[in-house]
Amino acid sequence: MGSPFDYARQGILYVAAHLPRPSVSGLPDAAGEELLGLVEALGGRTLGLFSSRRAAQQAAELLRARTDLPVLLQGEEALPLLVRRFREERSSCLFGVMSLWQGVDVPGDACQLVVIDRLPFPRPDEPLAAARAAAVDAGGGSGFAAVSVPIAAVRLAQGVGRLIRATGDRGVVAVLDSRLETARGYGPFLRRSLPPFWYTTRPEVARGALQRLAGS
Repeated sequence: MGSPFDYARQGILYVAAHLPRPSVSGLPDAAGEELLGLVEALGGRTLGLFSSRRAAQQAAELLRARTDLPVLLQGEEALPLLVRRFREERSSCLFGVMSLWQGVDVPGDACQLVVIDRLPFPRPDEPLAAARAAAVDAGGGSGFAAVSVPIAAVRLAQGVGRLIRATGDRGVVAVLDSRLETARGYGPFLRRSLPPFWYTTRPEVARGALQRLAGS
């Protein structure tokens, strides 16, 4: 079935291709600065989807230290209460982990920036995905390509889908993982799994769009 949304006009997919490839757990300093610049350009209204609780915590601490924006962090209050506050407090940010990637519906201008810190590949301690990948490897295939990449594609599409929830919604999805642009093997595959947003890797374009949204 076709979509009722005009993704290319309603949203931008921005990939921070200039950032270093993520290699450590948590939120790298460069990604944190990128996040800060994007959120400040819009003035809040940001849903942050993070790969780990540590990264979400670090992002919340960064924004609380360097902005006056209300930052809501998953785990500090009941999730339904946090989502309600996010809808009602126009300049707020909501940061969390995997349950937010799938279960948050905030149409309208309360959420105009969705930030994803890194590609959601399954972790090594996810037993089912690890067992499936090992079986493919044992058969001579690539468990990463056959199992991990499709899982990441589904999760990424779910996260990106938090932005456009109604025909009047507008905004930016910012992916702070440069591999979505630079990984020749799976990067194009993952991008094709997403809605057809207008695509850019230029940070000034993303920040400019957010500033225009903030002034509209």
